[in-house]
Amino acid sequence: MAQAHERALVFGTTAEAYDAARPTYPDALVDTVLTYAGGATPGSLRAVEIGAGTGKATAVFGGRGLPVLAVEPDQRMAEVLRRKVAALPHVEIEVSRFEQWQPGGRRFDLAYAAQAWHWLDRETRRDRIFDALAPGGTVALFWNFLGVVDPLVHRDLTAIDAAHGSDLLRVTGLASDFAGEIESTAENGWAAWEFGGDERFTDQRSVRLRNGVTRRGAESWLAAAATYSGVQIMEPERRAALLAELRSCLDSHGGFLDLEWFTDLFVARRVPVKAGA
Repeated sequence: MAQAHERALVFGTTAEAYDAARPTYPDALVDTVLTYAGGATPGSLRAVEIGAGTGKATAVFGGRGLPVLAVEPDQRMAEVLRRKVAALPHVEIEVSRFEQWQPGGRRFDLAYAAQAWHWLDRETRRDRIFDALAPGGTVALFWNFLGVVDPLVHRDLTAIDAAHGSDLLRVTGLASDFAGEIESTAENGWAAWEFGGDERFTDQRSVRLRNGVTRRGAESWLAAAATYSGVQIMEPERRAALLAELRSCLDSHGGFLDLEWFTDLFVARRVPVKAGA
C-alpha cells in the first residue's frame, strides 16, 4: 500500500503538464451520474470527490452547480485545482489522503472518484465510502480510456511498452478491445467485481460511454503519455529512451495517432443500515 501511495503522488511532480495533457470528462457522464443519483436539480445534491487531482472532473460536476467537496492528497495538484475552480464558490477543497480524511459527521448524496479509485487502500476503501454516504447515496467511479484505432500502430506501441515495462498500454489499448460491454473480473479489476458481494450497495450498474474518435499529433500524445505513473517513475534516461522510441514509432506511422475515447462508469447505491445491525 505504501508503494501505491507513493506512486499515486508522483503526478504532483508534473501537475501542470498533467492538467494540460489529460482529457476531460464528457457531458454524457455527468448526465448519467446525476440522473442515477436523482439530481435533476444538481444543487439539491452534495458531493464529495475522492482524489480530485487537478480538477478535471471537479470542473465538469461543479460547473453544473453541484456543491462539491474535493479531497486531494497532493498539495501541488490541489494548487492547480484551486485555480481551476476559483469561480465556483460551491466547490470546497481539503488536502488529505482519503484514508486519513475525516467527514466529521458530514454525509453526502454522491461520492465519486475520477481515475482515482485504484489508488486507494483496497482493505478500507468500500468501508470509508459507505461511511461518507447518506443512506440511498450514490457512489460513482469512472475512468477514461483511449483506444488506438489502427491495430498495426497498437502492435508497435505495445512492443515498445513491453520492452520498457512502462505499463502505458494499460490505459491505451486497442480500440476494438473496448467494443463490447464492460467485463467484471478479478483480472481486470473492474469495480463491479469488488462491490458485487457487498450487500451494503445495491442497484449496481456498469456503463461504457463511447465519446468518438479523435486524431492527436505525436507531440500531444507523447505529452499525455509522459504523465502516466509507469512512465513518471522511470529513471530519466530510461524515460527519455522510451519517449524517443515512441516518437520514432509514431513518425513511422504518419506522425499522428487516431484514438477512440471511452469513459467507463460504475454506479451503486448505499442501502440503509439494517435495524439492529
